[in-house]
Amino acid sequence: MTDLSRTLALSASGMQAQSTRLRHVSENVANADTPGYRRKSIPFEPARLPGERWGQASGVRAGAVSLDQNELPRVYDPGHILADESGHYDGSNVDLLVEMADAREAQRSYEANLKMFDQARQMSQSLIGLLRR
Repeated sequence: MTDLSRTLALSASGMQAQSTRLRHVSENVANADTPGYRRKSIPFEPARLPGERWGQASGVRAGAVSLDQNELPRVYDPGHILADESGHYDGSNVDLLVEMADAREAQRSYEANLKMFDQARQMSQSLIGLLRR
């Protein structure tokens, strides 16, 4: 695998991982008011690229989804259908401020990978142009 194609594969794996992260952030925001909903998060794991030798830079991929195990807040609303005899039900542990920060970080990381991908693409096009002469 050439250096340019490896760079393209590395940045593409980063974009795919960040888009998966952003999808889970959007699911968290959409379910912020859902009773009993636990925040989802995903770790990033190293991924070996096709044709990669040992010790070369590897790609990244999204790992398995994990649910936030923090205690769910108890919400007092005696008129809610899920309320128990004391008038409480389990709320959601999604913090919209944290989700906004995660979304911004994922977006910026995606954009950085996109710029790297575009730069490698432009370099390969320039190389092809030089070889045609």
